[in-house]
Amino acid sequence: MEEKLQRLKKIISDLESVIVAFSGGVDSTFLLKVAYDVLGENSIALTAVSPSYPAFELQEARELAKNIGVRHMTENSHELDIPGYAENSPRRCFFCKTELFDICFAKANELGIKNVIYGATLSDLGDFRPGMDAAKEMGVRAPLLEAGLTKEEIRGLSRRMGLSTWDKPQTACLSSRIPYGVKVTEDKLRTIALSELVLRQLGLRQFRVRYHEKIARIEIDESEFEKLLSRNLREIISKRLKELGFTYITIDIEGYRSGSMNELLIK
Repeated sequence: MEEKLQRLKKIISDLESVIVAFSGGVDSTFLLKVAYDVLGENSIALTAVSPSYPAFELQEARELAKNIGVRHMTENSHELDIPGYAENSPRRCFFCKTELFDICFAKANELGIKNVIYGATLSDLGDFRPGMDAAKEMGVRAPLLEAGLTKEEIRGLSRRMGLSTWDKPQTACLSSRIPYGVKVTEDKLRTIALSELVLRQLGLRQFRVRYHEKIARIEIDESEFEKLLSRNLREIISKRLKELGFTYITIDIEGYRSGSMNELLIK
């Protein structure tokens, strides 16, 4: 890990100045911290704000950037106005990342910043991620990937650096809860956000509420199954999610898995 960390620092140093596409997740927080340590004021964090980005994530991103000491900017993203995004094809993430990187490059040009970077890692190569295609086409650099760092190595290094995100659950935009082919709307995203807030307030950590029209399919990490199956918790979740418009509340017996909506594509 130490060799990879030094390689990462050299890559970032050679970039001279960067805007970091910053979500507040494990990877982008680690990347931002290293970028700031290496480049100081020549590194800037930029967070794109949209209905698919939960409000609590934005608040955490602001606190993380403040703790690191880096300049943090936010810009509104209008991804729902993009037909290819709202129609929710399997290429949705391509349109999302294109919008994000357009915003980053516009700000970089305005401020005289030479490069835009984002937090793709070696571990991301094992999944269907069309957003990485957008990065390649637009010339966005992925220093963590270039340094050969995996998700687990980034968690280990984050812990060593004292970053609170070292054990943060995996995050993804709220649109990833909606099956491909089902239109993404602000109302659906709001329902998903409020549903997941219910679970978070009840003390659950790693989960997704997948949106299937009137059915809420809850994926939760196997380590939390026992907690979720308690009668009291189930009754609260059922009541609150039905109030949000779902008719049936289900628990996926396979548990939480990143990118489960891609399973149909693989089949």
